Amino acid sequence: MGFSKVRAVVTGGASGLGEATVRRIVKSGGQAAIFDLNADRAKKIIEELGEKSVIYKETDVTNAEQVERNISETLECFGGINLVVNCAGIGTPGKVLSKGNPIALEQFEKVIKVNLIGSFNVIRVAAAAMQKNEPNEDGERGVIISTASVAAYEGQIGQAAYSASKGGVVSMTLPIARELARDGIRVMAIAPGLMETPMVEGLPEAAIASLSAAVPFPARLGKPDEYAQLVESIVANPMLNGETIRLDGAIRMQPK
Repeated sequence: MGFSKVRAVVTGGASGLGEATVRRIVKSGGQAAIFDLNADRAKKIIEELGEKSVIYKETDVTNAEQVERNISETLECFGGINLVVNCAGIGTPGKVLSKGNPIALEQFEKVIKVNLIGSFNVIRVAAAAMQKNEPNEDGERGVIISTASVAAYEGQIGQAAYSASKGGVVSMTLPIARELARDGIRVMAIAPGLMETPMVEGLPEAAIASLSAAVPFPARLGKPDEYAQLVESIVANPMLNGETIRLDGAIRMQPK
């Protein structure tokens, strides 16, 4: 399956990695539904790329009914869904103890809810829709790609919640891939390193320079389109299934 035949749902598609993925899909002739909370940004993307190629659904990925409704409406608009890319996420830092006081439990819960439960929420609904697709020559009906992080493997101080959420994304990828294999649905994850996303771009220039220098090669931040390029490669290669691919320039994160 190439991007030209893609009818995708991209969560977090109004910025960063998700936006780059939407743009690459449309450039290749596919269609994408942006599931995001940033309506203004999404509308600008639609104005640029065209209403026939991109639609927007205001979506809180943790809301079960909202995701179900928006998937249903996307099916009606596109006539089907054969790709999901989960990019919606938050990275709120917080130490377990700060000045001797424990972190508020709600802060930990929110990160888990958005990054892990939100990803699963979209997967469960989209998979139910994908299993009804006509299979291609390989018997494939769809591809699901979630966004993990190198923090799943080398979480830094203050990243307990973020690392746990992304580790959960990594850990659920294989069992879901095994289950959905019967329906011809592949399930993958990408673990980006340091990328040029709004989360990183808000840092001081000195901090960005320091982070860039920490990447062995190439010694820079990753570009969102490089993430989108990997999404396209996963879609095109039917043997990629049940795995998490690091996209990180060989970086291994230090404790802090």
